Amino acid sequence: MLDIQFIRDNSEKVKKAAEDKGRDPKAVDELIKIDEKRRQLLQQVEILRAERNKLNKEDIKKGQEIKKELKKLEPELKEITNRYDELMLMIPNVPDKAVPAGKDENSNKEIRKWGEPAKFDFQPKDHIELGKELDLLDLDRGTKVAGFRGYFLKNEAVLMQLGLMQLALNHLILKGFKPMIPPIVVKRQPLINTGHFPWSEVDVYKTFDDEKEKDIRYLAGTAEVPLVSYHSGEVLKEKDLPILYAGFSPCYRREIGSYGKDTKGIYRIHEFMKIEQVVICKNDMKESFEWLEKLASYSEEILKMLKLPYRVMMMCSGDMGEPQIKKYDIETWMPSRKNYGETMSDSAMGEFQSRRANIKYRAKDGKIKYVHMLNNTAIASPRILIAILENYQQKDGSVRVPQVLEKYVGKKVIKHAA
Repeated sequence: MLDIQFIRDNSEKVKKAAEDKGRDPKAVDELIKIDEKRRQLLQQVEILRAERNKLNKEDIKKGQEIKKELKKLEPELKEITNRYDELMLMIPNVPDKAVPAGKDENSNKEIRKWGEPAKFDFQPKDHIELGKELDLLDLDRGTKVAGFRGYFLKNEAVLMQLGLMQLALNHLILKGFKPMIPPIVVKRQPLINTGHFPWSEVDVYKTFDDEKEKDIRYLAGTAEVPLVSYHSGEVLKEKDLPILYAGFSPCYRREIGSYGKDTKGIYRIHEFMKIEQVVICKNDMKESFEWLEKLASYSEEILKMLKLPYRVMMMCSGDMGEPQIKKYDIETWMPSRKNYGETMSDSAMGEFQSRRANIKYRAKDGKIKYVHMLNNTAIASPRILIAILENYQQKDGSVRVPQVLEKYVGKKVIKHAA
Protein backbone atom coordinates (compact mmCIF):
# COMPACT_ATOMS: atom_id res chain seq x y z
CA MET A 1 0.00 0.00 0.00
CA LEU A 2 1.25 3.45 -0.87
CA ASP A 3 1.26 6.45 1.47
CA ILE A 4 -1.86 8.55 0.81
CA GLN A 5 0.23 11.73 0.94
CA PHE A 6 2.51 10.28 -1.76
CA ILE A 7 -0.54 9.49 -3.87
CA ARG A 8 -1.87 13.05 -3.47
CA ASP A 9 1.50 14.61 -4.33
CA ASN A 10 2.25 12.26 -7.25
CA SER A 11 -1.16 11.45 -8.69
CA GLU A 12 -0.02 11.44 -12.33
CA LYS A 13 2.93 9.16 -11.57
CA VAL A 14 0.68 6.78 -9.63
CA LYS A 15 -1.93 6.76 -12.42
CA LYS A 16 0.77 5.95 -14.98
CA ALA A 17 2.02 3.11 -12.75
CA ALA A 18 -1.50 1.71 -12.53
CA GLU A 19 -1.94 1.91 -16.29
CA ASP A 20 1.48 0.36 -16.93
CA LYS A 21 0.57 -2.53 -14.63
CA GLY A 22 -2.73 -3.10 -16.38
CA ARG A 23 -4.92 -1.52 -13.70
CA ASP A 24 -7.55 1.20 -13.98
CA PRO A 25 -5.95 4.63 -13.35
CA LYS A 26 -9.41 6.07 -12.63
CA ALA A 27 -9.21 4.41 -9.21
CA VAL A 28 -6.51 6.95 -8.28
CA ASP A 29 -8.79 9.89 -9.09
CA GLU A 30 -11.65 8.30 -7.16
CA LEU A 31 -9.38 7.67 -4.19
CA ILE A 32 -8.23 11.30 -4.06
CA LYS A 33 -11.84 12.54 -4.13
CA ILE A 34 -12.93 10.01 -1.50
CA ASP A 35 -9.96 10.94 0.68
CA GLU A 36 -10.84 14.64 0.52
CA LYS A 37 -14.46 13.88 1.49
CA ARG A 38 -13.28 11.53 4.24
CA ARG A 39 -11.03 14.17 5.77
CA GLN A 40 -13.80 16.79 5.67
CA LEU A 41 -16.27 14.46 7.36
CA LEU A 42 -13.69 13.34 9.91
CA GLN A 43 -12.98 16.95 10.83
CA GLN A 44 -16.70 17.68 11.24
CA VAL A 45 -17.25 14.61 13.40
CA GLU A 46 -14.22 15.34 15.59
CA ILE A 47 -15.37 18.95 16.15
CA LEU A 48 -18.86 17.78 17.13
CA ARG A 49 -17.48 15.10 19.47
CA ALA A 50 -15.19 17.65 21.10
CA GLU A 51 -18.12 20.04 21.59
CA ARG A 52 -20.21 17.25 23.08
CA ASN A 53 -17.48 16.39 25.56
CA LYS A 54 -17.29 20.01 26.74
CA LEU A 55 -21.03 20.35 27.37
CA ASN A 56 -22.42 20.67 30.87
CA LYS A 57 -25.27 18.43 31.97
CA GLU A 58 -27.59 21.43 31.75
CA ASP A 59 -27.00 21.87 27.98
CA ILE A 60 -29.53 19.20 27.07
CA LYS A 61 -30.88 20.90 23.98
CA LYS A 62 -27.43 21.50 22.52
CA GLY A 63 -26.42 17.93 23.32
CA GLN A 64 -29.47 16.58 21.47
CA GLU A 65 -28.64 18.71 18.42
CA ILE A 66 -25.06 17.38 18.37
CA LYS A 67 -26.29 13.80 18.81
CA LYS A 68 -28.68 14.24 15.89
CA GLU A 69 -25.94 15.66 13.66
CA LEU A 70 -23.52 12.87 14.61
CA LYS A 71 -26.18 10.27 13.89
CA LYS A 72 -26.31 11.61 10.36
CA LEU A 73 -22.56 12.10 9.80
CA GLU A 74 -21.05 8.99 11.45
CA PRO A 75 -22.68 6.41 9.13
CA GLU A 76 -21.65 8.53 6.15
CA LEU A 77 -18.09 8.68 7.49
CA LYS A 78 -18.06 4.91 8.00
CA GLU A 79 -19.26 4.29 4.43
CA ILE A 80 -16.72 6.74 2.98
CA THR A 81 -13.91 5.23 5.11
CA ASN A 82 -14.76 1.71 3.94
CA ARG A 83 -14.57 2.81 0.31
CA TYR A 84 -11.31 4.64 1.05
CA ASP A 85 -9.83 1.46 2.54
CA GLU A 86 -10.95 -0.57 -0.50
CA LEU A 87 -9.41 1.89 -2.94
CA MET A 88 -6.13 2.10 -1.02
CA LEU A 89 -5.72 -1.65 -1.52
CA MET A 90 -6.36 -1.33 -5.25
CA ILE A 91 -3.53 1.11 -6.01
CA PRO A 92 -0.39 -0.73 -7.25
CA ASN A 93 3.18 0.16 -6.40
CA VAL A 94 5.20 2.53 -8.59
CA PRO A 95 8.00 0.84 -10.58
CA ASP A 96 11.56 2.06 -10.27
CA LYS A 97 12.78 4.28 -13.11
CA ALA A 98 15.14 1.48 -14.24
CA VAL A 99 12.19 -0.84 -14.98
CA PRO A 100 11.50 -1.10 -18.73
CA ALA A 101 8.05 -0.03 -19.87
CA GLY A 102 5.96 -2.68 -21.57
CA LYS A 103 2.75 -4.70 -21.43
CA ASP A 104 4.06 -8.27 -21.38
CA GLU A 105 7.10 -10.59 -21.34
CA ASN A 106 8.18 -9.34 -24.77
CA SER A 107 9.42 -6.15 -23.12
CA ASN A 108 11.43 -7.86 -20.37
CA LYS A 109 15.16 -7.11 -20.42
CA GLU A 110 17.93 -9.69 -20.22
CA ILE A 111 20.49 -8.65 -17.60
CA ARG A 112 22.92 -11.57 -17.78
CA LYS A 113 23.14 -15.27 -18.53
CA TRP A 114 25.33 -18.18 -17.44
CA GLY A 115 26.14 -21.53 -19.02
CA GLU A 116 25.53 -22.90 -22.48
CA PRO A 117 22.24 -24.59 -23.39
CA ALA A 118 22.60 -28.36 -23.70
CA LYS A 119 23.42 -29.77 -27.14
CA PHE A 120 22.70 -33.40 -27.90
CA ASP A 121 23.96 -35.80 -30.58
CA PHE A 122 20.64 -37.65 -30.29
CA GLN A 123 16.95 -36.74 -30.30
CA PRO A 124 16.31 -35.49 -26.73
CA LYS A 125 13.16 -36.38 -24.83
CA ASP A 126 11.00 -34.08 -22.76
CA HIS A 127 10.54 -34.47 -19.01
CA ILE A 128 7.17 -36.18 -19.47
CA GLU A 129 8.64 -39.01 -21.55
CA LEU A 130 11.72 -39.30 -19.34
CA GLY A 131 9.60 -39.29 -16.19
CA LYS A 132 7.34 -42.03 -17.50
CA GLU A 133 10.11 -44.27 -18.88
CA LEU A 134 12.26 -43.99 -15.75
CA ASP A 135 9.24 -44.42 -13.42
CA LEU A 136 9.72 -40.98 -11.89
CA LEU A 137 6.44 -39.34 -12.81
CA ASP A 138 2.84 -40.52 -13.19
CA LEU A 139 0.57 -37.89 -14.71
CA ASP A 140 -2.28 -40.23 -15.71
CA ARG A 141 -2.92 -41.46 -12.18
CA GLY A 142 -2.25 -37.96 -10.88
CA THR A 143 -5.13 -36.69 -13.01
CA LYS A 144 -7.31 -39.62 -11.93
CA VAL A 145 -6.76 -38.83 -8.25
CA ALA A 146 -6.38 -35.03 -8.21
CA GLY A 147 -7.89 -33.84 -11.47
CA PHE A 148 -6.34 -31.58 -14.10
CA ARG A 149 -2.65 -30.79 -13.38
CA GLY A 150 -2.44 -33.56 -10.78
CA TYR A 151 0.75 -35.66 -10.63
CA PHE A 152 2.64 -38.28 -8.65
CA LEU A 153 6.40 -37.94 -8.18
CA LYS A 154 8.05 -41.32 -7.67
CA ASN A 155 11.29 -43.02 -6.69
CA GLU A 156 14.45 -41.01 -7.42
CA ALA A 157 12.41 -37.92 -8.33
CA VAL A 158 11.13 -37.81 -4.73
CA LEU A 159 14.66 -38.09 -3.34
CA MET A 160 15.86 -35.45 -5.79
CA GLN A 161 13.10 -33.01 -4.82
CA LEU A 162 13.77 -33.41 -1.11
CA GLY A 163 17.50 -33.12 -1.77
CA LEU A 164 16.97 -29.87 -3.65
CA MET A 165 15.09 -28.42 -0.67
CA GLN A 166 17.83 -29.45 1.73
CA LEU A 167 20.57 -28.15 -0.59
CA ALA A 168 18.92 -24.74 -0.89
CA LEU A 169 18.12 -24.49 2.82
CA ASN A 170 21.69 -25.36 3.83
CA HIS A 171 23.01 -22.80 1.35
CA LEU A 172 20.82 -20.04 2.78
CA ILE A 173 21.62 -20.87 6.39
CA LEU A 174 25.28 -20.24 5.54
CA LYS A 175 24.18 -16.82 4.22
CA GLY A 176 22.57 -15.93 7.55
CA PHE A 177 18.96 -16.91 6.87
CA LYS A 178 16.84 -18.39 9.65
CA PRO A 179 15.05 -21.57 8.49
CA MET A 180 11.29 -21.53 9.00
CA ILE A 181 8.40 -23.91 8.36
CA PRO A 182 5.40 -21.55 8.43
CA PRO A 183 1.66 -22.26 8.39
CA ILE A 184 0.31 -22.36 4.83
CA VAL A 185 -3.39 -22.43 5.74
CA VAL A 186 -3.85 -18.75 6.58
CA LYS A 187 -6.42 -16.05 7.29
CA ARG A 188 -7.37 -13.44 4.71
CA GLN A 189 -5.25 -10.58 6.10
CA PRO A 190 -1.83 -12.14 5.34
CA LEU A 191 -2.81 -12.33 1.65
CA ILE A 192 -3.85 -8.67 1.76
CA ASN A 193 -0.56 -7.83 3.45
CA THR A 194 1.54 -9.34 0.67
CA GLY A 195 -0.56 -7.76 -2.09
CA HIS A 196 -1.93 -11.06 -3.42
CA PHE A 197 -5.39 -9.71 -2.54
CA PRO A 198 -7.40 -8.07 -3.98
CA TRP A 199 -5.79 -8.69 -7.39
CA SER A 200 -5.11 -12.44 -7.42
CA GLU A 201 -7.90 -13.82 -5.25
CA VAL A 202 -9.16 -15.94 -8.13
CA ASP A 203 -5.88 -17.93 -8.07
CA VAL A 204 -6.06 -18.84 -4.36
CA TYR A 205 -7.72 -21.92 -2.91
CA LYS A 206 -9.97 -21.35 0.09
CA THR A 207 -11.75 -23.52 2.62
CA PHE A 208 -14.56 -22.84 5.09
CA ASP A 209 -16.65 -24.66 7.66
CA ASP A 210 -20.13 -24.44 6.16
CA GLU A 211 -22.25 -23.10 3.33
CA LYS A 212 -22.34 -19.68 4.99
CA GLU A 213 -18.57 -19.44 4.45
CA LYS A 214 -17.74 -18.90 8.09
CA ASP A 215 -14.18 -19.27 9.35
CA ILE A 216 -12.65 -18.97 5.88
CA ARG A 217 -9.03 -20.01 5.52
CA TYR A 218 -6.81 -19.80 2.42
CA LEU A 219 -4.05 -22.04 1.06
CA ALA A 220 -1.04 -19.84 0.42
CA GLY A 221 0.86 -20.11 -2.84
CA THR A 222 4.19 -19.24 -1.23
CA ALA A 223 5.82 -19.04 2.22
CA GLU A 224 6.13 -15.30 1.53
CA VAL A 225 2.48 -14.96 2.65
CA PRO A 226 2.89 -16.13 6.28
CA LEU A 227 6.46 -14.83 6.63
CA VAL A 228 5.53 -11.26 5.62
CA SER A 229 2.91 -11.26 8.40
CA TYR A 230 5.15 -12.89 11.01
CA HIS A 231 5.97 -9.45 12.48
CA SER A 232 2.66 -7.76 11.60
CA GLY A 233 1.68 -5.03 14.05
CA GLU A 234 5.17 -4.94 15.58
CA VAL A 235 7.76 -2.18 16.02
CA LEU A 236 11.21 -3.66 15.52
CA LYS A 237 14.60 -2.21 16.44
CA GLU A 238 17.02 -0.95 13.81
CA LYS A 239 19.87 -2.90 15.41
CA ASP A 240 17.98 -6.13 14.66
CA LEU A 241 17.74 -5.39 10.92
CA PRO A 242 18.07 -6.92 8.43
CA ILE A 243 16.01 -9.96 9.37
CA LEU A 244 16.43 -12.89 6.97
CA TYR A 245 13.99 -15.79 6.73
CA ALA A 246 14.08 -18.91 4.55
CA GLY A 247 10.67 -20.56 4.54
CA PHE A 248 10.18 -24.18 3.46
CA SER A 249 6.60 -25.03 2.58
CA PRO A 250 4.16 -26.73 0.28
CA CYS A 251 2.49 -24.21 -2.03
CA TYR A 252 -0.98 -24.20 -3.59
CA ARG A 253 -2.15 -22.24 -6.62
CA ARG A 254 -5.30 -22.59 -8.68
CA GLU A 255 -3.53 -21.11 -11.74
CA ILE A 256 -6.88 -19.83 -13.04
CA GLY A 257 -5.15 -16.75 -14.42
CA SER A 258 -2.97 -19.02 -16.55
CA TYR A 259 -5.75 -21.21 -17.90
CA GLY A 260 -4.72 -22.96 -21.11
CA LYS A 261 -0.98 -22.37 -20.63
CA ASP A 262 1.51 -25.22 -20.11
CA THR A 263 -1.27 -27.79 -19.75
CA LYS A 264 1.06 -30.80 -20.04
CA GLY A 265 3.74 -31.91 -17.63
CA ILE A 266 4.81 -30.34 -14.34
CA TYR A 267 5.68 -26.78 -15.38
CA ARG A 268 2.39 -25.22 -14.23
CA ILE A 269 0.70 -27.17 -11.45
CA HIS A 270 -1.57 -26.69 -8.46
CA GLU A 271 0.79 -27.84 -5.69
CA PHE A 272 4.54 -27.90 -5.25
CA MET A 273 7.35 -27.34 -2.73
CA LYS A 274 9.45 -24.24 -2.38
CA ILE A 275 12.13 -22.49 -0.34
CA GLU A 276 11.22 -18.78 -0.22
CA GLN A 277 13.43 -16.01 1.12
CA VAL A 278 11.99 -12.95 2.86
CA VAL A 279 14.16 -10.00 3.83
CA ILE A 280 13.12 -7.23 6.25
CA CYS A 281 15.51 -4.29 6.11
CA LYS A 282 15.79 -0.55 6.80
CA ASN A 283 13.71 2.01 4.94
CA ASP A 284 16.37 2.74 2.36
CA MET A 285 15.97 2.03 -1.35
CA LYS A 286 19.73 1.75 -1.88
CA GLU A 287 19.89 -1.00 0.74
CA SER A 288 16.76 -2.65 -0.70
CA PHE A 289 18.26 -2.81 -4.19
CA GLU A 290 21.50 -4.20 -2.77
CA TRP A 291 19.44 -6.97 -1.19
CA LEU A 292 17.63 -7.53 -4.48
CA GLU A 293 20.98 -8.25 -6.13
CA LYS A 294 22.14 -10.47 -3.25
CA LEU A 295 18.97 -12.54 -3.37
CA ALA A 296 19.36 -13.07 -7.10
CA SER A 297 22.98 -14.11 -6.59
CA TYR A 298 21.99 -16.76 -4.02
CA SER A 299 19.58 -18.37 -6.48
CA GLU A 300 22.20 -18.16 -9.20
CA GLU A 301 24.71 -19.91 -6.95
CA ILE A 302 22.26 -22.79 -6.49
CA LEU A 303 21.77 -23.09 -10.26
CA LYS A 304 25.53 -23.04 -10.75
CA MET A 305 25.89 -25.84 -8.19
CA LEU A 306 23.37 -27.78 -10.28
CA LYS A 307 25.27 -26.78 -13.46
CA LEU A 308 22.07 -25.58 -15.14
CA PRO A 309 22.25 -22.79 -17.74
CA TYR A 310 20.14 -19.77 -16.83
CA ARG A 311 19.49 -16.11 -17.52
CA VAL A 312 18.36 -13.20 -15.33
CA MET A 313 15.54 -11.05 -16.71
CA MET A 314 14.36 -7.66 -15.45
CA MET A 315 10.58 -7.63 -15.62
CA CYS A 316 8.89 -4.81 -17.50
CA SER A 317 6.16 -2.75 -15.83
CA GLY A 318 3.32 -4.83 -17.24
CA ASP A 319 4.83 -8.21 -16.32
CA MET A 320 6.02 -7.56 -12.78
CA GLY A 321 2.91 -7.63 -10.60
CA GLU A 322 1.17 -4.94 -8.59
CA PRO A 323 3.26 -4.87 -5.35
CA GLN A 324 6.75 -4.76 -6.87
CA ILE A 325 9.04 -1.77 -7.37
CA LYS A 326 11.60 -3.86 -9.22
CA LYS A 327 11.63 -7.55 -10.08
CA TYR A 328 13.94 -10.13 -11.61
CA ASP A 329 12.90 -13.51 -12.97
CA ILE A 330 15.63 -16.13 -13.14
CA GLU A 331 14.94 -18.51 -16.00
CA THR A 332 16.57 -21.91 -16.47
CA TRP A 333 17.20 -23.61 -19.81
CA MET A 334 14.63 -26.31 -20.63
CA PRO A 335 15.45 -28.23 -23.84
CA SER A 336 11.88 -29.34 -24.56
CA ARG A 337 10.75 -25.71 -24.59
CA LYS A 338 13.77 -24.75 -26.70
CA ASN A 339 13.88 -21.80 -24.37
CA TYR A 340 14.37 -20.70 -20.80
CA GLY A 341 11.57 -21.20 -18.26
CA GLU A 342 11.03 -19.18 -15.09
CA THR A 343 12.28 -20.96 -11.97
CA MET A 344 12.85 -18.09 -9.49
CA SER A 345 11.34 -14.63 -8.89
CA ASP A 346 13.17 -11.90 -6.96
CA SER A 347 11.24 -8.78 -5.89
CA ALA A 348 11.75 -5.51 -4.03
CA MET A 349 8.57 -4.13 -2.44
CA GLY A 350 9.70 -1.05 -0.53
CA GLU A 351 7.05 -0.09 2.07
CA PHE A 352 4.19 -1.60 0.09
CA GLN A 353 3.82 -4.75 2.20
CA SER A 354 4.94 -3.32 5.53
CA ARG A 355 2.25 -0.59 5.37
CA ARG A 356 -0.40 -3.26 4.85
CA ALA A 357 1.04 -5.48 7.59
CA ASN A 358 1.88 -2.48 9.83
CA ILE A 359 5.49 -3.47 10.43
CA LYS A 360 7.72 -0.62 11.60
CA TYR A 361 11.06 -0.11 13.30
CA ARG A 362 12.54 2.47 15.63
CA ALA A 363 15.52 4.07 13.91
CA LYS A 364 18.66 5.08 15.79
CA ASP A 365 17.45 8.68 15.85
CA GLY A 366 14.23 7.59 17.55
CA LYS A 367 11.97 8.01 14.52
CA ILE A 368 9.45 5.29 13.69
CA LYS A 369 9.60 4.12 10.08
CA TYR A 370 8.09 1.35 7.97
CA VAL A 371 10.52 -1.44 7.11
CA HIS A 372 11.32 -2.42 3.53
CA MET A 373 10.54 -5.97 2.42
CA LEU A 374 11.86 -8.25 -0.32
CA ASN A 375 11.28 -11.85 -1.34
CA ASN A 376 12.87 -14.38 -3.65
CA THR A 377 12.51 -18.01 -4.65
CA ALA A 378 15.60 -20.01 -3.73
CA ILE A 379 14.27 -23.20 -5.34
CA ALA A 380 10.86 -24.55 -6.40
CA SER A 381 10.14 -28.15 -7.29
CA PRO A 382 9.03 -30.07 -9.26
CA ARG A 383 9.44 -27.35 -11.92
CA ILE A 384 13.24 -27.35 -11.51
CA LEU A 385 13.14 -31.12 -12.15
CA ILE A 386 12.17 -30.34 -15.75
CA ALA A 387 15.51 -28.62 -16.27
CA ILE A 388 17.46 -31.33 -14.45
CA LEU A 389 15.89 -34.29 -16.25
CA GLU A 390 16.06 -32.71 -19.69
CA ASN A 391 19.57 -31.23 -19.42
CA TYR A 392 21.09 -34.32 -17.78
CA GLN A 393 19.54 -36.95 -20.08
CA GLN A 394 21.80 -39.38 -21.96
CA LYS A 395 21.57 -41.20 -25.27
CA ASP A 396 20.57 -44.51 -23.68
CA GLY A 397 17.55 -42.88 -22.04
CA SER A 398 19.12 -42.63 -18.59
CA VAL A 399 19.56 -39.38 -16.62
CA ARG A 400 22.68 -38.36 -14.76
CA VAL A 401 22.15 -37.01 -11.26
CA PRO A 402 23.76 -33.59 -10.66
CA GLN A 403 26.85 -34.16 -8.55
CA VAL A 404 25.58 -32.03 -5.64
CA LEU A 405 22.44 -34.20 -5.43
CA GLU A 406 24.12 -37.62 -5.59
CA LYS A 407 24.28 -37.94 -1.80
CA TYR A 408 20.53 -37.33 -1.54
CA VAL A 409 19.52 -39.61 -4.42
CA GLY A 410 22.02 -42.33 -3.57
CA LYS A 411 23.24 -42.88 -7.12
CA LYS A 412 24.94 -41.14 -10.02
CA VAL A 413 22.65 -42.27 -12.82
CA ILE A 414 18.92 -42.98 -12.99
CA LYS A 415 18.38 -45.91 -15.35
CA HIS A 416 15.47 -47.89 -16.71
CA ALA A 417 14.24 -50.50 -14.24
CA ALA A 418 15.42 -53.97 -15.19
